[in-house]
Amino acid sequence: MTRPDVLDWLLDSDPAIRWQVLRDLTDASPMEIQRERERVANQGWGARLLALQGTDGQWAGGTYWPAYDDDPDSQPWTATTYSLLLLRDFGLNPSGREARQAIALVRANSRWEEGNQPFFDGEVEPCINGMTVALGAYFGENVDEMVERLTREQLADGGWNCEAGRGSTRSSFHTTICVLDGLLEHERSTGGTVESREARHRAEEYLLDRRLLRRESTRELISRDWLQFSYPTRWFYDVLRGLDYFRAAGGARDNRLEEAVEVLRSKEQPDGRWLLENTHPGKVHFPLEDGDGQPSPWNTLRALRVLRWYEGS
Repeated sequence: MTRPDVLDWLLDSDPAIRWQVLRDLTDASPMEIQRERERVANQGWGARLLALQGTDGQWAGGTYWPAYDDDPDSQPWTATTYSLLLLRDFGLNPSGREARQAIALVRANSRWEEGNQPFFDGEVEPCINGMTVALGAYFGENVDEMVERLTREQLADGGWNCEAGRGSTRSSFHTTICVLDGLLEHERSTGGTVESREARHRAEEYLLDRRLLRRESTRELISRDWLQFSYPTRWFYDVLRGLDYFRAAGGARDNRLEEAVEVLRSKEQPDGRWLLENTHPGKVHFPLEDGDGQPSPWNTLRALRVLRWYEGS
């Protein structure tokens, strides 16, 4: 049960958070949820981000990298890919007028820096293609060829790695979670294929066999960074992102998630909130949180809905 003061705090936020709180943490009616969701396009962060799309159809003049990046020491997050990922996170109505106009401009103008391919054709790295599949499926674009490619590129251990083209045979949690997000969104949109559904379930087993945080061989913790919760997650993996994927996928509770859930529970603050802990550095359009060490509406929303799902509320 979400504490009333925490629920009030979450609802006193941007429409992008409010509608998801209503959907995931309350008994609000579908009409009330949809009414709040429609505000994303014309109020708050969603409207602000849509207004930053250039006349060339892109954000910051580039597809994956801004055309005018002046900070070579950190990855910027202002180009088209990460801007669209935020709009998806916000829950922008993909069939709404604002989304259709934005996506039409991207389709017509945005091409990958890697090989000049159109945006919804994807490029060569599976982590980027996983994100692009998620975007295409969410916004109603045909990404079937990318999905077929990703199923062929799955590694023997069940995941994916952007270094596979350079000889790596061991999967990466970072790449795998990006592909899983894409395959799940594609499955929701189209039903997927036999091959893509099988690939997604094999990749889930890859994460579950490792308890979402441990090496299969030694059972050692893979990275302490994964215990620090971020938002936006970008292309990075952490335990909360892994758990929120399994929540979104639904299905029966799996006991192999228990250790990761205990990590999540341990991060709850005495006031019932979760903190922002590990912001990934880089240029942004505008901040969505108050900074590391501060209570995070996004992490609190995500944590509470994971626990609500896992505990069967």
